[in-house]
Amino acid sequence: MISLIGNRLGWLRSGLFWRTFFLLAFLIAASVTTWVASFSVVEREPRAQQMAAQVISIVTITRAALTHSAPDLRRELLFDLASNEGIRIYPLEATDVVEPAVATDVMKVLEAHVKARLGEQTKFAGKVNDVAGFWVSFMIEDDEYWLRLDRERIEGVSGIQWLGLGTATLLLSLLGAVFISRLINQPLARITAATRAIAKGKAPSPLPERGPTEIREANRSFNQMVADLNRVESDRAVILAGISHDLRTPLARMQLEVEMAGLNDDAREGMQSDLAQMDAIIGQFLEYAKPSDTTNSASVNLTALLDECTHEASRLADVQIHSDIAKDVNVFGNATELKRIIANLIENARRYGKTPETGIARIDISCKTQGNNVVVELADHGPGVPDHEMERLLRPFTRLDAARGQANGAGLGLAIVDRIVKRHHGTLKLSNNPDGGLRIRINFPVTGTLG
Repeated sequence: MISLIGNRLGWLRSGLFWRTFFLLAFLIAASVTTWVASFSVVEREPRAQQMAAQVISIVTITRAALTHSAPDLRRELLFDLASNEGIRIYPLEATDVVEPAVATDVMKVLEAHVKARLGEQTKFAGKVNDVAGFWVSFMIEDDEYWLRLDRERIEGVSGIQWLGLGTATLLLSLLGAVFISRLINQPLARITAATRAIAKGKAPSPLPERGPTEIREANRSFNQMVADLNRVESDRAVILAGISHDLRTPLARMQLEVEMAGLNDDAREGMQSDLAQMDAIIGQFLEYAKPSDTTNSASVNLTALLDECTHEASRLADVQIHSDIAKDVNVFGNATELKRIIANLIENARRYGKTPETGIARIDISCKTQGNNVVVELADHGPGVPDHEMERLLRPFTRLDAARGQANGAGLGLAIVDRIVKRHHGTLKLSNNPDGGLRIRINFPVTGTLG
């Protein structure tokens, strides 16, 4: 379940996704900011004129209503205006404590329009006698009055409301940026995951052949490539099986004929050695070229496997093994392939790592755990390998005879080891011992999956 969730959310770890997201987020934020600023500038004059017309209408209608109403009904009229319309009328006194309104650009335009209609003697205030609101004066005959309106009625959308609207717009835009970024990057993420699966020897699920023309064509081409690779893999398996049968059958007949022929001992041993060498080379070719097999993967007791390999190698007359193997070390993988790693390394050390003075290959094998990894080291005491040749040594069909002595083989031993180690999600490193000889260090994860 955790792995499935991780695969579905893998696009969140994509650097291309975040770069696309931040680019879109920046463009959207800049666009929203520019739009708000532009709208604020463009609509300032019309909004001020609209508010001025509203104030003029309210003052004119209120003044007319008060002027033409009966004196005994004015109190009731003022009450109705205050309770129903939010309009309050106060007599203007010389002792009033007046605080001017906030001098915004909109307020300046509004005051100019109102004075142009109601007269230059019109006064404005943001607070009178510590009572906040929008205050505007008007005359009835020779008496002067204050008309107070709620500021919200004049100011329209407040700064906090603008901030809330801008934040909501920005959040929705960012969600859109996430959706667009994922829509753009998801096809690339699918192709990346599929290529990684192929690199690990797995068969990826077919990519969906839908969406824009470019993505549809790319996915169709990728699916065709995967199908072609599978067909090549199947054909290779058939070819390898045919090679194994068609070559080894004549070799077996030749072995029998050599045994039956009346040859002297030297000739017979020479021919048997040549036939055995040919069979070993064919076996190396087949081993290197065969496809990955993950069907027999399980927890492997690496300690027991190393003990078995070292016991078998110690029987050879030209091999001396010193082992330091930790107990109860387990890894996940294919027991046959893991054993082949150790056998190939021991054989490689036996052939190329003999001590010149004694002609015996002294091999040191160690195995220990480090955190979540198992470290296997195998070192010989031979001539070693030049540092600049280390990387080339892992390539197939490579033999450094000048540095490691003459020996028979196809140059596939370490290449096979490297492929098996990578198949088990491990790493292989070559280095020279300070005292001479080649040291091979392999790291395996303690647990995991093969493939």
